[in-house]
This record gives sequence, structure tokens and C-alpha cells, in this order.
Amino acid sequence: MKKLFVPLFLFVSLSASAQNNAAKKIVSDKADALESKIIAWRRDFHEHPELGNREVRTSAIIAKHLQALGITVQTGIATTGVVGILKGGLPGPVVALRADMDALPVIERVNLPFASKVKTQYNGNEVGVMHSCGHDSHMAILMGVAEVLSSMKKDLRGTVKFIFQPAEEGAPTGEKGGAEEMVKQGVMENPKVDVIFGLHINSQTEVGKIVYRPGGTMAGVKDLQITVKGRSAHGAYPWSSVDPIVVSAQIITSLQSIVSRNINVTENPAVVTIGVINGGSRFNIIPESVKMQGTVRYFTDGDEKLITENVKRIATKTAEAYGATAEVMIPFSNKYPVTFNDIALTAKMLPTLEATAGKENVLLRPPVTGAEDFSFYQQKVPGIFFFLGGMPKGGNSITAPSHHTPDFYLDESGFTLGVKALCNLTLDYMAGKGK
Repeated sequence: MKKLFVPLFLFVSLSASAQNNAAKKIVSDKADALESKIIAWRRDFHEHPELGNREVRTSAIIAKHLQALGITVQTGIATTGVVGILKGGLPGPVVALRADMDALPVIERVNLPFASKVKTQYNGNEVGVMHSCGHDSHMAILMGVAEVLSSMKKDLRGTVKFIFQPAEEGAPTGEKGGAEEMVKQGVMENPKVDVIFGLHINSQTEVGKIVYRPGGTMAGVKDLQITVKGRSAHGAYPWSSVDPIVVSAQIITSLQSIVSRNINVTENPAVVTIGVINGGSRFNIIPESVKMQGTVRYFTDGDEKLITENVKRIATKTAEAYGATAEVMIPFSNKYPVTFNDIALTAKMLPTLEATAGKENVLLRPPVTGAEDFSFYQQKVPGIFFFLGGMPKGGNSITAPSHHTPDFYLDESGFTLGVKALCNLTLDYMAGKGK
């Protein structure tokens, strides 16, 4: 009778696989058990929102929670940022997980017992403050992930770095902040991060679903400012003027031809939007100047260059044709790179998302022309940024209140899926690197 020979590495591989499956069962059970705590954290953050670089109460709660879990904590990074470092009991890679903390200057209209009543000063005006983009849920989910993974510390094959970031929506005027500043202050070093994962809740994706895209998933963005200078005159005598309002109108209209006539939209979408136009002080006075501000979105370096050059040319040459001048600043105050999901990493980790949510619940999505400063981390290491469903089951994605609006609403029953997804991505990546 022949002896059966099985290579030793196969036993090792099977053992590691079994251990990883057992770990995922632990993750699922612990995440479910934490659901009420996660929801409570989210509701507390929602009721007490803070604007970018002002997340003092928020960051203190997060730091206290991480410290209670035995996680090494760093505070005050990029103003109010918090970083927790959890070193596992086994050697392996460093996996970073990120959540953003800031709210928006929006007055809440949703009738909830934990609705925000907070008001504060923003750019010299009194404003309401609301978590109208879901960052409250991101923080609560990552706090849950920290609790789950810290309970498995001795079996972790590497280190987890929990990044709680301020000012994702942009720092206040005259200040620095967000992911760019976190990176500059060394958040991806000591220990050096190998890979990063992040999620964003989506109020127009059904709860229980995860949506993703390899490659360019969210747009690169630059803001712009155009100042048109003409010659003032009485509104009754326009022939004495060089009217910057008429010139600005022509510029705005012509800018729309950049996307419709210069960008191959079958390959990548793009956007040119003017959102602010200011000029004049009285109905019968033609002003001397008009100032416009807007945003451009793109998915490739080539499209970024094309749009930038065309904005400058259209503005300056149109103004010149009317006898005026135009000064173009692009970017004006901020620029985010494309949020680019590493293609090889996405392919490698897709089975993890499918196993966590169910293959039928993990959906490929088109590019999103919104922007995310998670992209600054992805410039340093491979990363994946995916979307988590937050719309009630059976809801209409078209009519569901969108992000950044007073009626923004989330179904909290999907939060534990976010916890499980981030935990399992961490465990599977560590297991893969450890083989």
C-alpha cells in the first residue's frame, strides 16, 4: 500500500485558512454585539457636530475610547487629528484604516430626537452645523473596528493604524488641514503604512450593499477664481463702459464647451461649474469688476491639463475680445488628486468584500464626480475606498436626500456591515502578506 504524501506547506496553508475563517466568525459576532454601541456613538456625534479643524469634543471622545482599548494614541495631528496604533501579536504589514470627523455648515431639517441644534461662526457668518455627509457614521464604525480588532490583538499578523482625520471637507479659510496635512505631518510613517482602506456611507445606496470601482473612483478637483475687470459707467450709458457682467456671462457660457466639445466623455467624465458670481452694488451702475468662483473635476492627468489650459484661454481671450481683462487662478485655494483604487489590490481584496456582504450585494459603480481627500493617502501607498449603503431598504435612490443637504438621512442598520468589511479587509490582507 502506497503512503499518502501531503506537502507540509499545504498543512500550514490549510491551518492558516482555517484560523482566518474562525477569525471572521469572531468579527461577525463581535460586530453584531457592538451594534447598539456603534449607533449610540453615531447619534452622539450627530447631535454634537463640529466643523473642520474644530473637532475638539469629537477627537477627545475618540482618543479616550482608543486608550481604553489599550491602543497607543497620538493626538493633535493636523490640528485635531487622532491616530491609534494597535500592534498585533504576530509580525506582519501595517494596515491603515481611516475615518473623517468634520461636519458641515448646514441647518438640519430631519425630525430626529438626536438632530443637531448646534450653531457656530463660519467665514464671519452664523451657521447651523450638521453631519450631513455621514462622517459621524464613519467615526462610529471605525471605533467599532478598533474594539473588535483590539480584542484579537494577540492573533493579529501585523499592525493596524486607525486614522481619525479632521477637515475632509476642507479647512477654514486661511488654515491648513485634512488628509494632505495629515500626510505632511507623518501619519503614514512610524510605523510605515503598507496599505490603506477607507469607506464612505452613501444615502442613495440601499443598506446592506457595498459599491466599489477599481482605478479612478472619485474625481480629482481644483477650485478656480476668475476676476474680470472692465470699465464702470452709469447703467443708462452702457456705451461708456466695458461691461464686466456681460463679459462674465460670455465666459460662463463658453466654459461649458470644454466638457461638451473637448473631453472624450465616453472614457472619463469631467465637470466645469461656476458656483459663485459677484459684481455690482446697484441696479443702475455697471461695475468695474466681477469675480467668479467654481470647480473643475477630472479623472486623468491629461484631462486636468486640458481643462486648466482651456479655462485660462477662454477666460482671458473672451475678456480681451470685449476690451476687458481676466485674471484666472486655478487652483485658487485647494486641489485634491483623483481617488484611485489600486487595480491589483482591488482585484485581490474583492473576494473579501463579496464574502462579507454576499456577492450579490457588492456592486461595481460608475465613476463619481465628487471628490475625496482620501486620495492623498493613496498617493503614498496602495489603497481601496468603497461605499457603504445607508438608504433604507426599498428606498428610491433618485429621491432619497443626497449628501450635503439639510434632509440628509441614514439607515443605521447597515453600520455593522462597515465594521465587518474593514475588519475582514485587514485580516485578509495580513493573512495574504504573511503566507
